Amino acid sequence: MQFKEIIGQERVKQQLVQTVKENRISHAQLFLSPAGSGALPLAIAYAQYINCLDKGETDSCGECSSCRKYERYIHPDLHFSYPFFASASVKTAIDVLDDWRNMLLQDAYFDLDIWRSKLDAANKQANINIAECHDIIKKLSYKAFEAQTKVLIMWLPEYLDKAGNALLKLIEEPPANTLFILIAQSQDQILTTILSRTQIVKIPKLSSHEVSDYLLNTSGLNEHQAIDYAFLADGNLIEAKALAADTQSDSSGTFTSWLRMGFGNKVPDLIDFTDEAAKWGRENQKNFLKYGVNYLRECCLIISGAEALVKLPPLTLDTAKKLSTHVLTLPMAEAIIAELEKAHYHIERNANPKILFLDVSLQLVKIIKFKTLPQGTQYIYN
Repeated sequence: MQFKEIIGQERVKQQLVQTVKENRISHAQLFLSPAGSGALPLAIAYAQYINCLDKGETDSCGECSSCRKYERYIHPDLHFSYPFFASASVKTAIDVLDDWRNMLLQDAYFDLDIWRSKLDAANKQANINIAECHDIIKKLSYKAFEAQTKVLIMWLPEYLDKAGNALLKLIEEPPANTLFILIAQSQDQILTTILSRTQIVKIPKLSSHEVSDYLLNTSGLNEHQAIDYAFLADGNLIEAKALAADTQSDSSGTFTSWLRMGFGNKVPDLIDFTDEAAKWGRENQKNFLKYGVNYLRECCLIISGAEALVKLPPLTLDTAKKLSTHVLTLPMAEAIIAELEKAHYHIERNANPKILFLDVSLQLVKIIKFKTLPQGTQYIYN
């Protein structure tokens, strides 16, 4: 994998390339990033660049023997470790290496849920066990076969538990020309003994613009859909792809129309909307409600005077400003958010969508039109 194949993260790419040029590669690095930001592809591209036989100024050549093996994840000096489900036939990560390689070849942007779906998980918990730690020590004790630098990429070291203490000596004093790259999402869940022995490389989440551009170029969505999905995903490319797999109309236009119906007390229109929403399917209904929650939270920022933090696209932002200025108050927005979150909870548990959306619609009328907030909810006014 080359840096040019990775979505966004230009600053991080430059930083990694510079460490190679200046020969200051830390032997143990922790790539800390939110889900779906591309930390795993970055780690692979970084390792490929380090071992490329004909490096360019900003990327590996992609043509030398080392790069060709890296592209198929079969280089003898590239090792992976990752959570798996131990069983009688699966003792260490290498026992499911073919599944791992196929997953990477299919799409290097994935999370533990997607990885779990490729394996026989049964009722087991994923982890990186002590047998895997011993196998890592064994593999890295050998001399490099071809490359100048042996690389171990460990995905989600949060799943090491106490077994990770077996690796402390190796991480602190590795064999010559050995590089550890750990890819984590939660710093708090990593063993502090491992954390203290690594150099942290923070990788930010992708911008909504980068995600929407990717969706426009690859998913066949229209511009409004791509912007909506990017807003919902909040920098998580994995989630954005999952959203794009469903078909849904323009969320922003539909949601604001729903709010206008509530404000105008247009009960017949609300009933028609309920009939239509009931046909969307559960996942689209959940996505719509989630969009509404995120949209109203952005409205809360506008009402609170923090417009600089709002991430809505220009056309949607203009509507949100009008709504926040002339219709909504902070308590009203918070009350609607509570109703939408409750509806999302019930949709996940197979509630009748027609009854549920009608109930939420009538709650919108009460809150927006008649300014009747739910009893028992305390709001503090300025």
